[in-house]
Amino acid sequence: MEEYSDPNIGGSLGLQGEALVLEGFARSQFVMRNRDARSYGEQSWIETEHDLDFIFERDNRVYGVEVKNTLRYIDYTEFRTKINMCQALGITPVFAVRMLPKSWIHELNTLGGFALILKYQLYPWAHRDLARRVRTELGLPVDAPRVLEDGTMARFLRWHQRQL
Repeated sequence: MEEYSDPNIGGSLGLQGEALVLEGFARSQFVMRNRDARSYGEQSWIETEHDLDFIFERDNRVYGVEVKNTLRYIDYTEFRTKINMCQALGITPVFAVRMLPKSWIHELNTLGGFALILKYQLYPWAHRDLARRVRTELGLPVDAPRVLEDGTMARFLRWHQRQL
């Protein structure tokens, strides 16, 4: 439990989630337009200090992507703020997260966004032994893949194609 709770592990999990999502979108031929973004084109978000992890574009469709590689849900206020940011910037909200409540997914879908559900908290490959112990001993949904599963990005790509 101490090893799992180490602040260094928590920090590396956030970076790992972002790295896997970045690589997954790149493999799927999305172009990163911005990172840690508060603006897009002529529009800027000034309501709060929040930013979006990524802005990706493909086929003239632009997505504001927020990555949360945590076991718990994103805070609902932050969830709504990120949606509002995307709306203000004129881009489509996408959340790459381990899980969201079904009602939030429905809300996001209704607003034209997409929930890229990862199912697992993603550990760095170098911590795969820790991930295995956390999964088997604590029963938590964690994994340590080298890349996002093909099916994960395929779900997003199918949805993206339907938006064209």
